[in-house]
Amino acid sequence: MGAVPEPHNGWTFITNHARVLAAIADNSSVRIRDIAAHCRLTERAVQKIIADLEQAGYLSHTREGRTNNYRIEQAKVLRHPAEAGLTVAALLSLLVADEADRAVGPDTEAR
Repeated sequence: MGAVPEPHNGWTFITNHARVLAAIADNSSVRIRDIAAHCRLTERAVQKIIADLEQAGYLSHTREGRTNNYRIEQAKVLRHPAEAGLTVAALLSLLVADEADRAVGPDTEAR
């Protein structure tokens, strides 16, 4: 997941629920501790967000030993009426691609 970004005060464009979902999309067996560090949230907040996403049917998990493996319901549509018809897959295609682009960085891009 890389280095943790500096703290940010004020509003942002992406919700914590979307950030957590993107972190899980990047690694389906990611630990809550790692999601929390990456998203700059507490582990308790991440647990609550995961519970929200599971309750709404966007996410499920199976336990394998000490590890949770998450499954995202890619075809589920987003909740807000302004995004009517947009799927989780559409949202994640933007967020996960952005994560990959940021990992490369402008100084290390292939020419």
